[in-house]
Amino acid sequence: MLAWLPSETTVADLAEAGLSPGLMSAGLGTVPPEQTYLDIGQGNRVFDSLYDNPLPEPKGDRGRWWRAVVERAESAPADIVPGLLSSTLASAGVPSGLFEVERTSLGRLTGGGTEGLVIAIASPTGESDAPLPIGISGAGFDGNLTSDSTRMDGYVLSTDVAPTILDYLGVKVPSEMSGQPIRAEGSVDPAALESLAARMDVISSRRGPVVALNVVIWLVALLLVVAISGGRSARLAVRVVGLAVVYLPLLLLLGSALEPSELAEALLVGVGAPVLGAMTLAALRGYRALAVASALTVFAYAVDVIAGSPLTSLSLLGPNPGLGVRFYGIGNELEALLAVLVTAGAGAGLTAFASKASKRASATVFLALGLAAAFVFAAGRFGADVGAAIVFPVGAAVAALAIAGRGRRLVVPAVLAAPVAVLTLLALVDLVSGADAHLTRSVLDAGGLGDLADVAQRRLQLSARSFGRPVLLAFLPLVLGLAVLAYVRRDRLRAWLDGVPAMRAGLLGALAATVIGTLANDSGALLLEIGTAYLLVFTGFAWAESGANSGKSTAADEKLQSRAPHV
Repeated sequence: MLAWLPSETTVADLAEAGLSPGLMSAGLGTVPPEQTYLDIGQGNRVFDSLYDNPLPEPKGDRGRWWRAVVERAESAPADIVPGLLSSTLASAGVPSGLFEVERTSLGRLTGGGTEGLVIAIASPTGESDAPLPIGISGAGFDGNLTSDSTRMDGYVLSTDVAPTILDYLGVKVPSEMSGQPIRAEGSVDPAALESLAARMDVISSRRGPVVALNVVIWLVALLLVVAISGGRSARLAVRVVGLAVVYLPLLLLLGSALEPSELAEALLVGVGAPVLGAMTLAALRGYRALAVASALTVFAYAVDVIAGSPLTSLSLLGPNPGLGVRFYGIGNELEALLAVLVTAGAGAGLTAFASKASKRASATVFLALGLAAAFVFAAGRFGADVGAAIVFPVGAAVAALAIAGRGRRLVVPAVLAAPVAVLTLLALVDLVSGADAHLTRSVLDAGGLGDLADVAQRRLQLSARSFGRPVLLAFLPLVLGLAVLAYVRRDRLRAWLDGVPAMRAGLLGALAATVIGTLANDSGALLLEIGTAYLLVFTGFAWAESGANSGKSTAADEKLQSRAPHV
């Protein structure tokens, strides 16, 4: 039975009634109740903006409304089949009495001696993107709910309901369904679910005041320092602010562990990141500071995803739970910045710690780090991000070619071959480990080359549509302006990187990773803008170091560096 309960039902009510409680994402963002019902019935969903038309109101002729729903689903860049649950049950010959849907109260549900599998969900209101309380009773359900769609204790998706019903009835789940069967793990803990809901509820709203506002404050402070000092402290200020931006994701990961208030999290990031950057710069000279800051940030996220911790998902740069897309591994924001931190950070590390290494050894380092990052952040058991299997190998391959001094003729073959090789390797790992990640379901389960081409076409369509989002569209002129400026001033950029070939190679690799990520990802505009921001950080650091390397370091630089033994 699929039972719809009053909307005011809580997870504590479900637990008290003897059901395994959980929270369920009602949709991708705030959606009307009818969309939640449709998503459950089809076991798949996409953003409303990806349909050609808005969801029609269920008024008038029911048959006409359903035809409009089906026509709308055909316009989406995904396999959306309305009513797929019902049609699958009918095709399998399942008697209608084995599956019922009704609206009822929790008291009637628990007092009627209902047997079998009961899935009870608080009715959606369509007024917010807050998760819905869900409870399940039946054999094997004794604990908080979870699924492989979220890999988060206590949280499931609306698209998981249909696979759960089909799995219980012994019916094969169609490939068009993206959800995974729900299960229960651990002990029943309503308090933990309420705490989880509270944290997830603030992630979307805090990104502006905690992340964006702090970055603006740092930039304003940078301009003030430059103006007050007459430019004498510009290079020092650029280094500190650059390191603060590199440490930003690390402090956000710490924030997800502490679960502070909004003000406390804003202060943790706004004050903590620059202080950490200044301390690193005082203890380490030149590119060593940049290399260590990059390594610490990347290492922290790598350890977290390998450990299967929920901290990455609950950080402000993790997969956005308000949008209900995914709740494990890394999201697009982290993919964009980690691609730069890994590749350009490797260049900084080689420059600082192995400047006399041979070209072959340096190229090997780039390739090894790129492959390791792809494995950690793309493998289904860990980061589970398909884009990471593309951007990290591309960045590593281009950086390796640049440091080895190979001709431009090899760049295109490397860009094409590197991600294909890594995707193949990770697909094998997913198959052997049974990770059943998005990579496996979207690529390996595709029915031939035609379907694979369809997957690629959809990703390109989604990437193109991402450029129309108002928030991202506002920053595109700035990105374009920076690109034009970089091209016009390319000789000056070369001068800044003169004598540091590994740093130059790292930046070229990071640039290639950002460009390819923009084309291959379903949030291309987001990757372009975040990648550009971090490329700007590394380029600014290179400018600052070019002055220091030419004997132009300021008195403020020397004063800070003189304190290094005492830090």
